[in-house]
Amino acid sequence: MVMRIGILALQGAVREHLKLVEACGHEALPIKRVDELEQIDGLILPGGESTAMRRLMDRYGFTEALRASDLPMFGTCAGLILLAENVVGLEEGHLGKLNITVERNSFGRQIDSFEAELDVEGIDEKATAIFIRAPHIVSADTGAEVLSWVDDKIVAVRSDRHLGISFHPELTDSTVFHQFFIDMVQKYAEAGFSVGT
Repeated sequence: MVMRIGILALQGAVREHLKLVEACGHEALPIKRVDELEQIDGLILPGGESTAMRRLMDRYGFTEALRASDLPMFGTCAGLILLAENVVGLEEGHLGKLNITVERNSFGRQIDSFEAELDVEGIDEKATAIFIRAPHIVSADTGAEVLSWVDDKIVAVRSDRHLGISFHPELTDSTVFHQFFIDMVQKYAEAGFSVGT
């Protein structure tokens, strides 16, 4: 079954995510308006600058719509921060979809960016991860399954229908994380919860 995967197109590496979803054999749609959420089966929240993304989401009505939505979501870097229940230094998280606490920029500044090969629970091959001013997951609480670590820092988690990672898979040629998310979306749809057409 072909899934329709949206990429929130307010900021970030939208084109790169679209390309990787299409490489997985599924339909990819840039999402610029709240009403377009009705056309998709899952949503990717790309990396970018999390404070700016929060403001844009508030301005265009995405915050309220996504808080109320059962749509499966995949957050990368800043998208992970948006999905978190708690963010160190903020009074509250933004969407609260993953029962985790996240610390922003915990791997250092842009100059401290790095690449790592990760073992990821549920993925058979090593996954290439690019970390740019990346957050890390301080704690994963009830309902959040830890998928991967870098040293002593959690960098990937999932719940029943949401996936959050600290890094940028869209900056590699690998489709493993996009396929992993699409598999989650398909399982959710097969259980009768698809919101797409």
